[in-house]
Amino acid sequence: MYKRKDFFYKKAKNEGYRSRAAYKLLEINKKFKIFKSSHNVLDLGCAPGGWLQVVSRLCSNGSVYGIDLLKTEPLNLKNVFIIQGDILDSSVTEKIKHVKFNSVISDMAPNTSGIKHADYFKSFELCKTAFKIAKLHLKNNGNFIVKIFQGREFEDFYKSLKKHFDSVKIFKPQSSRDSSSETYIIARNFKHTR
Repeated sequence: MYKRKDFFYKKAKNEGYRSRAAYKLLEINKKFKIFKSSHNVLDLGCAPGGWLQVVSRLCSNGSVYGIDLLKTEPLNLKNVFIIQGDILDSSVTEKIKHVKFNSVISDMAPNTSGIKHADYFKSFELCKTAFKIAKLHLKNNGNFIVKIFQGREFEDFYKSLKKHFDSVKIFKPQSSRDSSSETYIIARNFKHTR
């Protein structure tokens, strides 16, 4: 068991972020310089809203859309638009079809069972879904950030991204729990023509 109320949990509470995940995205952006103030960003699996808070600030002149099956409490940020629903549902995709995104980001994780391979496979399936959406909605030269568990499917997914992006890197933020098998793939410069 991990200590829920660890350093980053307390830091998030003190600094007004909805989750410790905010620091993961801040670390990613510090290292890879993904976001610019004018960017439009799509956040998949956005609840409870920690990543939305970060991106809203970093992309203050752009639009930030968050989608999740779970309810995300309103953030009262002028450039954030939250949609509750399944990203594969046409009624959801209809609401974002008019926007092309500079980045698609996904911190989605499956409900874990404790059976490692089953959980890793579920993570892989979520990543494939996120990438499917990214291919539809990313601008040329756009970026894709996705969380994945390092199971046996990891290498195949990593290789599939390399066919579509100029740069694909693996990164584990310090704010991730040491015991977690999660890691992030940061894919930059998407090419529609590949």
